[in-house]
Amino acid sequence: MNSQASLMTISLPEQEKLIHKLQIFKIQGKDKRGCSILRVIGKLFPAKIVSVEAVNKYLQEKIYPSLEQRQFSIVYLHTGVNRAENFPGIAALRSICDAMPENVKNHLNAVYFLHPSLQSRLCLALFGRLIFTGGVYWKMNYVTRLEFLWEHVKRKEIEIPEFVYDHEEELDDYRPMMDYGMEGDHPRVYVDSTVEPAISMYSMRCIA
Repeated sequence: MNSQASLMTISLPEQEKLIHKLQIFKIQGKDKRGCSILRVIGKLFPAKIVSVEAVNKYLQEKIYPSLEQRQFSIVYLHTGVNRAENFPGIAALRSICDAMPENVKNHLNAVYFLHPSLQSRLCLALFGRLIFTGGVYWKMNYVTRLEFLWEHVKRKEIEIPEFVYDHEEELDDYRPMMDYGMEGDHPRVYVDSTVEPAISMYSMRCIA
């Protein structure tokens, strides 16, 4: 995630406090299946000064205990993420996923990946099965626009940062010929007794 030298100026407890202060991870609201939502804001992640150890410790102490006994979905906001500033790296993502307790993974219903870049989609197409183990990869869904996220998440129950809406306006100015909504890297059908009809999602891999 970062070099040891860059972490010497901030202790592990200080790193955890920073993660909490920035509200990178926050349990908030529900999706339309009634699952709790873990919102993750990628742009706010201070990759240069926060270690994998600090992230895993924070999640183990502050987040996972609240998710062990209930179904939940992850809404990951990729808006504004760039490799130089706030991307932790493939090895760090693998470590974080591996450290997720099995009972928490078993309660994970879906991962909504908002505003995926072409680079992120290529990366996950190549390495996703290695990074997101324990069945997590198969629950990954790319969501190109907020309007498609609201089809699956209760809009009034989750806070979306202003920069995400700004990005949506930029997309309106340079809107592609077609928006594909919610996509995965493989065909799948979700069956839910509370949602009719079943939702089908097919791969449009590497479409930006």
